[in-house]
Amino acid sequence: MEAQEIMRPEEVMRSGHSACPGCGVAMGMRMVLRALGRPAVVVVVPSCSAVISGPFPYATLDVPMFHSAFEIAAPTAAGISRALEIQGRGDIPVLAFAGDGGTFDIGLQSLSGAADRNENFIYVCLDNEAYMNTGIQVSSATPRFAWTGTSPRGNTRRKKQIMEIMAAHRIPYAATASIGFPEDLAAKVQKAREIRGTRFIHLLSPCPTGWKTAEHLSPRVARAAVETNVFPLYEILDGIHYTLNYQSRGLPVETYLGLQGRFKHLGAEELRAIQHETDRAWEELRRRSEKQTC
Repeated sequence: MEAQEIMRPEEVMRSGHSACPGCGVAMGMRMVLRALGRPAVVVVVPSCSAVISGPFPYATLDVPMFHSAFEIAAPTAAGISRALEIQGRGDIPVLAFAGDGGTFDIGLQSLSGAADRNENFIYVCLDNEAYMNTGIQVSSATPRFAWTGTSPRGNTRRKKQIMEIMAAHRIPYAATASIGFPEDLAAKVQKAREIRGTRFIHLLSPCPTGWKTAEHLSPRVARAAVETNVFPLYEILDGIHYTLNYQSRGLPVETYLGLQGRFKHLGAEELRAIQHETDRAWEELRRRSEKQTC
């Protein structure tokens, strides 16, 4: 029997990076870059992604990369994209990696301005739900009741709804994705590549250190977030057309929360509150999606 050649996507990210063992951000960056392929230009800002990508001559990414300031991932990508257009190389995609701190908080103003102008780039928010590379401080992406170094008794605020904010800009494409569903993630990156304008991908990226999970559990935790409807997989076209990409198993939220030490202090009342909010958000998303098919 002849051996069959297995076709694998070309790796754009080299081995030997500086991520923590089991890092969901590193997995997500690798998956996104494999799906995007070459040529490409990548922007990183101070975050776990900057640590992982590394400085020259030890850079991990095998494509041109620009280290920018924390709050300007989006306008930096927009500027590079416009420069490529002037040079007649506008077919080269520009992709920005930023964490939840650089997206939900510090970079939101500049991201909003770039999205309002519909600048031509792909923006991937690597959401590990706190400022992980500076000591696990709470961000506006941190879920309610979650432990962090600055919310030792549990975060008192709800997670900011970044997808609703981006949809309100009426950008051509926005999508959620998970490292637990690599095929779905790759398809969304490739779809985003074929669209012009501002494209936004919200990628849930578990952090074993900050989430207090075992190093080998990141993909399982990411899948559990989807299967419990805590983090549904969907797309929004032009800010108004919603499509659900995966019908979850609808498991109770404890299936997801129980895998993580940052939620171990929760009692029955907190669990009921999370389940109630998860169910409400899921029904709202399902209603919006079904409205498109009527």
